[in-house]
Amino acid sequence: MATKGNLGDNRSRSSISVFIVAGLCCFFYILGAWQRSGFGKGDSIAVEITRQTDCSILSTLNYETHHGIDEGVIKEFKPCADRYIDYTPCHDQMRAMTFPRENMNYRERHCPREEEKLHCLIPAPKGYVTPFRWPQSRDYVPYANAPYKSLTVEKAVQNWIQYEGNVFRFPGGGTQFPHGADAYINELAAVIPMDNGIVRTALDTGCGVASWGAYLFKKNVIAMSFAPRDSHEAQVQFALERGVPAVIGVLGTIKLPYPSRAFDMAHCSRCLIPWSGNDGMYMMEVDRVLRPGGYWVLSGPPINWRNNFVAWQRPKEELEEEQRKIEDTAKLLGWEKKHEKGEIAIWRKRTGFRHDQDPQPTMCESRNADDVWYKKMELCITPPPETISHDEDGGAAWKPYPERLKVLPSRISTGSVPGVSADTFEDDNKAWKKHVSAYKRTNKLLDTGRYRNIMDMNAGLGSFAAALDSPKLWVMNVMPTIAEKDTLGVVFERGLIGIYHDWCEAFSTYPRTYDLIHANGIFSLYKDKCDAEDILLEMDRILRPEGAVIIRDQMDVLAKVSRTVRGMRWKTKIVDHEDGPLISEKALFAVKQYWVAGENNSTSTQ
Repeated sequence: MATKGNLGDNRSRSSISVFIVAGLCCFFYILGAWQRSGFGKGDSIAVEITRQTDCSILSTLNYETHHGIDEGVIKEFKPCADRYIDYTPCHDQMRAMTFPRENMNYRERHCPREEEKLHCLIPAPKGYVTPFRWPQSRDYVPYANAPYKSLTVEKAVQNWIQYEGNVFRFPGGGTQFPHGADAYINELAAVIPMDNGIVRTALDTGCGVASWGAYLFKKNVIAMSFAPRDSHEAQVQFALERGVPAVIGVLGTIKLPYPSRAFDMAHCSRCLIPWSGNDGMYMMEVDRVLRPGGYWVLSGPPINWRNNFVAWQRPKEELEEEQRKIEDTAKLLGWEKKHEKGEIAIWRKRTGFRHDQDPQPTMCESRNADDVWYKKMELCITPPPETISHDEDGGAAWKPYPERLKVLPSRISTGSVPGVSADTFEDDNKAWKKHVSAYKRTNKLLDTGRYRNIMDMNAGLGSFAAALDSPKLWVMNVMPTIAEKDTLGVVFERGLIGIYHDWCEAFSTYPRTYDLIHANGIFSLYKDKCDAEDILLEMDRILRPEGAVIIRDQMDVLAKVSRTVRGMRWKTKIVDHEDGPLISEKALFAVKQYWVAGENNSTSTQ
């Protein structure tokens, strides 16, 4: 009898195990069906999870049940009107026209007042499809995702973009390199050390569709590209659809949202920025964000004006004066001209502290050259910090990439970031390697190339991006302006890119431009600053349909977030900290449902 009893117990346990495994597999099958992208809509996250997941290793613990989250009545967020498909709240065209045009003020950030904010979900255009994977995305963008043909006509002879059937094709041309970016970049690389990892981060001002940045990836150089939202319709949107880092921005009246000494190289290819105007103020701002020993490339007018003034249809006297002013400002900044051939000129930023030229430059008085958020640009030269080492100023401390991703940044070794030491840096790297490893066990697509454009909303030392480092993806490391420690300079020193931003406002990008968003402690950070609902709506705006979100925070915070996003067409799952269930910090994984304009289906996921 005892033997029969044990056999029955074993069969019972076996049946329960089979039921649990089958139930989990059914859950992901149903998730896949819910999250359908349909035939022709690209690869579906849910289909991939269903195909790849080993059901036997998934956690069976549902925290939304076990932690007793009170669902209550879930607020349902309605879709916005179809006219808001490409809504950019802080770069709204109608609002921009109410601001002065002088110095491009009207193209800068002008965010809506509280009563003007939309509290609805931005729809995707009809026919929206999952973008091609990198590197195919560099050359092709589905027409339905950004259905704007004006650039195909306006820039036809410059090979920016071509319309072919149901896709846009990007031949790699630009205004200054109509026959392709490769040859142009190789010409620059003959002067600038791009092939050995020394030059890693670049700033492209007035980037167009960002073909320069797109082709720099071949040399393992990552460019932060920016351009205004203007008559060149959707140029930044095209860049991000291609899988190239870009933001909406302009050199106008306020400082660029980057720290000092951030970029190894800055570039302007017929970017229409008046470098000779405002007594050289824009060149001084480029000088602020360039590392000592960094390079500035200017191609196009007025370079080589003697041979081109007729073709450019501009008076030679005007062009001559323009170049003279640029040369004078470069001399004032202490830049050394390294190259001028054809329409390309290259300068290198000073590598010493001496300014023995006449006249003496005016040095900026501000003690914090990284305090830039909504700060007016200044007509002065940013001095190096007192803690900077002579070797760093001379460029000798530059480490090649990817070595610089792991070595201790000089901002930390010199004590420029209070409270951050070498041990802190090492511990942070170890922690995020552990976190990312745990993320990959839950979302098995992190390593597959499914997520190209990734955002870290609270980047810290950049260790999340460092742990993810792969040619298949890039990370926009965002430094909240209210963060206790400003470590964005450290992020750049590691060979990564990022930007300052206040999450109480909309980010400077188009809708549907990021594949995955990571938010570590962001809702705790902004708890008393602004409404979490507004932050979540902004995350939804910039996240692609079927895009993923990972939110890391305290359990009570995640419970509130989970309840909110259930009314936003997100599916969520909360999992334990990798060190066990007794730790109050958890991770919420979410996937945004596929839906498009005109669909009259409910937003609630109850």
